[in-house]
Amino acid sequence: MKVSNIASSRASNKASNKASNKAPDKKAPSTAKETSRPPKKQFNFRKMSFYQIWIRSFCDGNGDGIGDLYGVYDKLEYIKALGVDGIWFSPIYPSPNADYGYDISDYRDIHPDYGTLEQFKKVLDRAHELGLKVLLDLVINHTSDEHPWFIESCKGKDNPYSDYYIWRDPRFKGETKLPPNNWYSQFEGLAWEYNEQRGQYYLHVFAKKQPDLNMDNPKVREEVKSIMRFWLDLGVDGFREDVINFISKVPELPNGWSFVPAINGLPFYKDGPNLYKYLEEFRETALEYGAVQIGEAPFTSVKTALTYIGGRRRVLDMLIQFDTMFADCFMTEYVYHGFRLRKLKRAFRKWQYGLQGKAWFALYLENHDHPRVVNRYGNIRHWKASGSMLAACYILQRGTPFLYQGQELGMTNIALNSIDKYNDVAAKNAYNTFFLRDSVERRLERIHVSTRDSARTPVQWTNGPNAGFTTGKPWFYVNPNYSFVNAQTEEEDPLSILNFYKRCLNLRKHSRTLLYGTYREYCPLSSKIYMYERRYTDKSGGSEERILVVCSFASREHSYRMPRGYNYKKGKLILDNYISEEGMKAGETAEAGTLRPYEVQVWKFRKKPRV
Repeated sequence: MKVSNIASSRASNKASNKASNKAPDKKAPSTAKETSRPPKKQFNFRKMSFYQIWIRSFCDGNGDGIGDLYGVYDKLEYIKALGVDGIWFSPIYPSPNADYGYDISDYRDIHPDYGTLEQFKKVLDRAHELGLKVLLDLVINHTSDEHPWFIESCKGKDNPYSDYYIWRDPRFKGETKLPPNNWYSQFEGLAWEYNEQRGQYYLHVFAKKQPDLNMDNPKVREEVKSIMRFWLDLGVDGFREDVINFISKVPELPNGWSFVPAINGLPFYKDGPNLYKYLEEFRETALEYGAVQIGEAPFTSVKTALTYIGGRRRVLDMLIQFDTMFADCFMTEYVYHGFRLRKLKRAFRKWQYGLQGKAWFALYLENHDHPRVVNRYGNIRHWKASGSMLAACYILQRGTPFLYQGQELGMTNIALNSIDKYNDVAAKNAYNTFFLRDSVERRLERIHVSTRDSARTPVQWTNGPNAGFTTGKPWFYVNPNYSFVNAQTEEEDPLSILNFYKRCLNLRKHSRTLLYGTYREYCPLSSKIYMYERRYTDKSGGSEERILVVCSFASREHSYRMPRGYNYKKGKLILDNYISEEGMKAGETAEAGTLRPYEVQVWKFRKKPRV
């Protein structure tokens, strides 16, 4: 269905939704537990790959300049054609947008900017028709301060919502009122905000408008399970669970580290004392529907991760770690030190070896919370080669790949000339808090390499007006390179980043070695080459297949040696970002032992069983 045929009806639908959007149900929470059902079998998420949609910048279907569910509906065939098997929606719920959807004011509705529940159901049904699973973002560490729960909680200690959030009395130093402890938030100053109405401080690990829920309150956990059932009953297939390892705090809330301001309270709200217990409760609800759960768990160790995703009693199916996001920075993009391949490989090695044979891994190099990976780990001067190499670099590892919208096009960071043009609350806080003695230009340079807003520019669909994102005025700036970085142009280029992503996903989907084989890394000390092996032995027939992935991170031609036991003369080149698919079929090959700038070579070796 084309946008032009239904734009007017979509506009009226959205306007109607805005007018009729009513406040979330304010009834007192139910203390009765909902009846559980016997568990259902999960779908095979290990064979799958997922595409993340940050809807506001994905595609505008009604011409008001904001991405919406109508635009998503129109692009479902495009997503399917990529070769992915599912979609993960970043929050699409009503929100004041202090953190663009991660401050939720109603968990059981759709933000009026994006459409209606009816339109979401149409998207869901069409996705299922195309064989795509649909995951929603479950954000339960915090809500918006405009959520009815918080509004009621602010009124005092004698209402049903009083303990839905984490409140503490102030400390006093003489006549001076002080917060309960010395924690800083990760986004916006101190982690405590004083509420005059209640006469207490509330905790917010992120922005001031994102008060943390009190998960120690059983009523809050019942609310969470009720929210899960609402969407699962609608037909959703699972959840990506935002900062899920932050939901259990140490009850005493002691003072944190004095030497790391932004995350000084981290030891007391990360992987807290009751986290496994609470995840176990939510797991029971998810399994009633056979739903898959993917947990975002910043700063979690492999050992701790295995308690959540390892074994038959796992409480999550996969875990999103942050180590692979820190190859160019120290713990946050705002402490930038430049890309270091050895650091990236160390992160890959840590998680691949740590989980191998014990748990399943979520593979990603981009999402809505990080700048574009071509800028970070690739090379803009070698945009096409580095963008495509990075695809094979991670998609062919052991695990389930996740792609972020525009990543498959090689979309890049945007450099705006004023901090006032950015929306990212974390970027604004960093700009106004750190390196204040530096020039405005230098401080902006830091924002250019670190802000999340670079991942939130409108997706570049064509080289036409507004990159084909909207027929109206885009809600945010379009990257000016859309004239050549766009889906329409790349579809026609056999060597485009887009077409190489499709080839990687297709290769993985049809290879038992890439789906289930073991992982082994070679050349760990190289600062130019990332090389790894996938190996699979057919237990029934005894044949063995090895796939060797060799990635260049060098801007010049670079030589390499195949590992001991490999002979390129006995292998077959099956993928190369300098050779088109048609070229491969015609027998075109690459020179084994030599890599062009940011080239990736993928070699297959088969060993037949002895008779």
